[in-house]
Amino acid sequence: MNGSIPELPLTVVIFGASGDLTARKLVPSLYRLYVKGRLPTNLQIVGVSRTPLSHHEFCQRMERSVREFANKEWSPEIWATFSKTIFYTPGDGASDGGLTNLEKFLVEREAPSKGGARLYYFSVSPELYEGILKRLDSAGFLEEQSAEKWRRLVVEKPFGKNLESAKTLNLAMGRYLREDQIYRIDHYLAKENVQNLLVFRFANTIFEPLWNHSYIDHVQLTVAESVLVGNRGDYYDQAGVIRDMFQNHLLQVLTVMTMEAPSKYSADLLRNEKVKVLEAITIPTVEEASNQIALGQYQGYLEEKGVPKNSKTPTFASIKLDIDNWRWRGVPFYLRSGKGMRNRASEILIQFRCPPHLMFPLPPGSSLQCNRLAVCIQPDEGIHLNFQTKVPDQEKLVLKPADMEFTYGKAYSSFSIPESYERLLLDAILGDASLFMRSDEIERSWAIMDPFIQAYEQANGICPQSYPIGSMGPENSEALLAKTGREWIPLYAERNT
Repeated sequence: MNGSIPELPLTVVIFGASGDLTARKLVPSLYRLYVKGRLPTNLQIVGVSRTPLSHHEFCQRMERSVREFANKEWSPEIWATFSKTIFYTPGDGASDGGLTNLEKFLVEREAPSKGGARLYYFSVSPELYEGILKRLDSAGFLEEQSAEKWRRLVVEKPFGKNLESAKTLNLAMGRYLREDQIYRIDHYLAKENVQNLLVFRFANTIFEPLWNHSYIDHVQLTVAESVLVGNRGDYYDQAGVIRDMFQNHLLQVLTVMTMEAPSKYSADLLRNEKVKVLEAITIPTVEEASNQIALGQYQGYLEEKGVPKNSKTPTFASIKLDIDNWRWRGVPFYLRSGKGMRNRASEILIQFRCPPHLMFPLPPGSSLQCNRLAVCIQPDEGIHLNFQTKVPDQEKLVLKPADMEFTYGKAYSSFSIPESYERLLLDAILGDASLFMRSDEIERSWAIMDPFIQAYEQANGICPQSYPIGSMGPENSEALLAKTGREWIPLYAERNT
């Protein structure tokens, strides 16, 4: 960590506090941090939104949410203390005069002698960012009085809808804040096994020599969701799976899996290496992207609330990417994600090359299953190495694949896996930006994904193929890998059930 828990008062101001994210993720995560003693005692959490609520009504809502989403840590006694830190001020931060209530509250609660650090969290639409920042700046609420009395901003995805809009947002925020004050959140980077991937690669010598094109045939990265769009049809149809999952989550995991080792564990050096990977990814033309993507739409999507009957928005996609550098030249990376799939699971599958020569006889019609390494990100965090073994007591020598495995549940049974937002909120408070995205990361990610989005959004663009709910996507996804003689390997959770 780059910092320590501030001794001065800490104020967390959440814009859009009446929304689902605050109730499901933010306040329960802050509560868990409070239970663990990782927040300052002089803390206040201030919710801001247009919904007319009193402090008491807002606190009651948050109590119900904490009971549900932080139930393992729930304690009526701790809540009685924690709830005294929760406040609410109605207001529209993007309108003139909309921050009057917040200004009055902060002036009263943070007199000059009591002022401390302040973390702003924007759980609002990106088009509102600049308006809120402008009014915070006019009120003097972005001014840092000292290093201890810092001002930081956390913003949620989606960060733009393409490269042009992302650049516009970066410029807008840069008018009011330094880059080191801005924390662009991607909760996938805070998942325990994504962070563990760095330790797995760079704190061990076993696999790093094999982590290149000489030994790896290809890589499959899957984020499968069993849920449907539900009540998010209006938003989702404007976004689609590429904007919702690929530009942020999948590309971020890909950079962690493929980056070079920085000289030390620090935010800038880590993010420098991630950007180098993104810079090495070949950006296809729209025509090339059309041949490197397979799109799907689950059956029944057009009947979802808020979805146009003629929508071409994909709910599933698989794409092929190439990293044109010394380590990864010639290794295809296949990324896929979709809704309405058979399982909820996220996994990186590294398929190693086969031995150059096999001295052992195989049964007619059979082939060797070459080594695989599965990094399971969710739901059962773990790492599984598949290798060949000799079956005992057979008339002839028989080979059979077996697994060597590590799982967090077994190895650390006395520890609970923290919620991603818990880690990210703490890091933002500590000033550790390692798990947050920098402006150049955001823009390069959009530059990579824009041709794939244009491949289906242009007038004569490709159409998604229908697939049944509960499957692993449309048939054209298999065809994408078949072009190079490969196939999607079942997820580890499926192979072991």
